[in-house]
Amino acid sequence: MGQWVLQGGVIVAPERVEQADILIEGEMIMAVGHNLAAAAPDAQVIDAVGKTIFPGLIDVHLHLREPGGEHKEDFHSGTCAALAGGVTTVLAMPNTNPPITDRATLDLALERASQKAVCDFGLYIGGTPDNAAVAATLSEAAALKLYIGSSTGSLLVDQFPAQIAHMEQYPRNRIVAVHAEDEAAVQYYAARGLRRPPICAALATAHVIALAEQVGRRLHICHVSTGYELAQIKAAHERGLDVTCEVAPHHLFLSAVDEERLGALGCVNPPLRSIQDVESLWAQADVIDMIATDHAPHTLDEKASANPPAGMPGLETMLPLLLTAAHESKISLMDIARWTAARPAEVFGLERKGKIAPGFHADLTLVEQDFEWVIQNDVMRTRCRWTPFAGRAVRGRVSVVYLRGVKVFSEGEIFAPAGYGKRARQITV
Repeated sequence: MGQWVLQGGVIVAPERVEQADILIEGEMIMAVGHNLAAAAPDAQVIDAVGKTIFPGLIDVHLHLREPGGEHKEDFHSGTCAALAGGVTTVLAMPNTNPPITDRATLDLALERASQKAVCDFGLYIGGTPDNAAVAATLSEAAALKLYIGSSTGSLLVDQFPAQIAHMEQYPRNRIVAVHAEDEAAVQYYAARGLRRPPICAALATAHVIALAEQVGRRLHICHVSTGYELAQIKAAHERGLDVTCEVAPHHLFLSAVDEERLGALGCVNPPLRSIQDVESLWAQADVIDMIATDHAPHTLDEKASANPPAGMPGLETMLPLLLTAAHESKISLMDIARWTAARPAEVFGLERKGKIAPGFHADLTLVEQDFEWVIQNDVMRTRCRWTPFAGRAVRGRVSVVYLRGVKVFSEGEIFAPAGYGKRARQITV
């Protein structure tokens, strides 16, 4: 396709919402403004009146299960689910089987993703007790992930010497992302029949902030689940530290009360929290840098087993839940653009991503903001085919998605072939 104009939609940016046209050529946005069809008379015109247009969403935390867990998700099924949720770029976690911890496993996963992904992608390198030097050299990885508390998979760096080695050796201009639960506390409470109470996250958050401050490096804290953690992160900001954080939709829209109803389907690490913790997250929403799904699919059979694994899918429900919150005036459309596109791209240095502006990729998510529907398991594209939000009424749905100027999703249908997704390039930040 040559030049074309997406005409008459309402464009959402972190700082404004306005009706405007978008002129696109090839993969790139060339101009944003009014009456662009007149300025480009040879361009094809596509009507976007009545649509709300976000930058293509970026999810910096999800589990695509490949290699080793393809029975519940792989790079193709997971990125199809991403497009259905309006997500055009994903950063996948390394706790696979085998885990992504060195050159060989990173190359294997990148090759699989290049062959199968239908949206753009990046892959984390996982920290181990003895791979700090190797991890620091793997520039193809999107970031380093440290599990200082155990979770799904075998990755765990719970001893101080290895933690400080990773903090010191990983390039300072790149992100160390941390699963911040204190392993000693996790095990202590598990022995007493309690699953990961908030003190596990509080201890670990303070610990990793102190480590980052000691060595002077960038730090990203994953799936913050309590207001106490946000308060610690805000205090770190006040000391001038480069600490960012994400919150998962399930910690904003579900609580421990829902886990009683959901049973194993509501089991996740960190756990669903009290209603008071949920309210505290909303009350301190200005501290949140981004929303990331922590999409972690497991089959229904696995969830029904005697030892159900932690995790739940979330790629396809994030945007409808946020749009519903905006309809209820809990947040603004601008908040959504900031949390799901602009800040993820800025923090992780994703080149030409996260904005609807000249010089950026034509990654666009068009939504019908007033469309009312009920989330159902049977419409999910994730291979596990269930969602903890089944039965919830929402307002707003993804209608059309463009990735690098190509229509890749429309009205429930995926158009991108396997392998259309590219590794997202990063810039020095």
